[in-house]
Amino acid sequence: MILGPVLLVSMDGSILFLAMPRISQALAPTADQALWILDVYGFAVGSLLIAFGNIGDRYGRLRLLMIGAAVFGVGSAAAAFASDPQLLIAARALTGVAGATLLPSALAVLSELFADPRRRAQAIGIFAATFAAGFAIGPVLGGVLLERFWWGSVFLINLPVIAVFLLFAPILLREVRLTRPGRVDGLSVVTSAAGLLLTIYGLKHAAAEGLSVLAIVVGVAGLVLLAWFVRRQRRLEHPLMEFSLFRDRVFTVVIITGLLPLAAWSAAAYLSGVHLQSVLALPVLHAALLALPGAVVLTTTCVVTPVVVDRIGKRTALVVCHFSIAAGLLLLLAVSTTGGIGWYIASTAVAGVGYGISFSLVADTAVRAVPAERAGSASAIAETSNEIGNALGIALLGSLAALVFRLQGPDLAPTLDGTLQLPGLTPAVAEDAKSAFVTGLHAVAGVAGLLHVALGVLALRWIPRRVPDAAVDDATDRAGSATR
Repeated sequence: MILGPVLLVSMDGSILFLAMPRISQALAPTADQALWILDVYGFAVGSLLIAFGNIGDRYGRLRLLMIGAAVFGVGSAAAAFASDPQLLIAARALTGVAGATLLPSALAVLSELFADPRRRAQAIGIFAATFAAGFAIGPVLGGVLLERFWWGSVFLINLPVIAVFLLFAPILLREVRLTRPGRVDGLSVVTSAAGLLLTIYGLKHAAAEGLSVLAIVVGVAGLVLLAWFVRRQRRLEHPLMEFSLFRDRVFTVVIITGLLPLAAWSAAAYLSGVHLQSVLALPVLHAALLALPGAVVLTTTCVVTPVVVDRIGKRTALVVCHFSIAAGLLLLLAVSTTGGIGWYIASTAVAGVGYGISFSLVADTAVRAVPAERAGSASAIAETSNEIGNALGIALLGSLAALVFRLQGPDLAPTLDGTLQLPGLTPAVAEDAKSAFVTGLHAVAGVAGLLHVALGVLALRWIPRRVPDAAVDDATDRAGSATR
């Protein structure tokens, strides 16, 4: 029951990559509007997860789930029938707000349904697998729908799932909230949302347009707000985010593990998609289907990770996570302007092991790290690290690829697709552009791979060889007692 909305939220984050050409033909958005159509959903989800995770803890997770699902359905319908770019942007923003209510509340309700730690870990592994599968299913399902229907169909597929959830959730799920809710600090809600939104927007703007006064001012303003938010949380009796959790090294490494793999995954997925379609000239649906082997590995790993971690421990699991991602990313160094499909499939399969461990272990550790009544805010920390990682992957690693392309390419347009669409382009210049793009892809794969090697070494140094399941819980309880 809970997994349906989770699948929709993750699918909505990736399904637009294939639908954008059709949307551009139908609505004729400007370049800036097209960027907002793609990004506003992620902006809204990433900036509001912390706030809504805490609000669900205080006022009822099931209630927030029901409201969020209903709003998600309204936003999806509005997006499907949007008649101009502005309406589509507004509808996508609305679905992003709703998505921010669904993820932390769904994970918190799920954790409450399973009191036994092992069954709860397995359930959270399935939750993570569903979330991961949505990212892979989105482009494939979008490609199938776009071959038969108009572009709005990619949004209408959400409505039957939402309807079933709203019908049966009040019957099958129970409400959970804090015994003594306390007061939600409205200023913290606004500050966390605005700080994350401005910071991510500054990074995205710098990646798309280059460094500018606007990007710097907006980004710095966001960082200042986030710093002020952190200071305020330390003084509140009922903070939105329990920063005391980060005193535990296991929790800290795990949350970083929620951020860096998503950054690598989003950048590698985006750049590899461009390589398959624009460099190797594969059809869109064909390119999407090539990602399925990696998606199967990733989803399977999410499901089995809790059982494996019980046997080998968090330390070994985290080390395997980061070194397998590093190995998978480094396999992309073998792709070229004339081939590399086999290397791409191998890369997604090898890295999929690490991504699956990351998705499952981060969610489970976050929920175990706090008392049951604070599971919503803890899961929001985990999901926020994922969303921020996803944004940083495109903003930072994507900008590295763009920089390499500008330095080594023919300097006729800022992107590969823009260059290849220029009239009168000679085969030699097109080949130079493709070669420059592949060099940028290699740079991103190398940098991201080395970062994961470093984080794997950090896990070896920071985390004890044997970490009992209750270690994080005990450290958190002590930290929580010190702040209450």
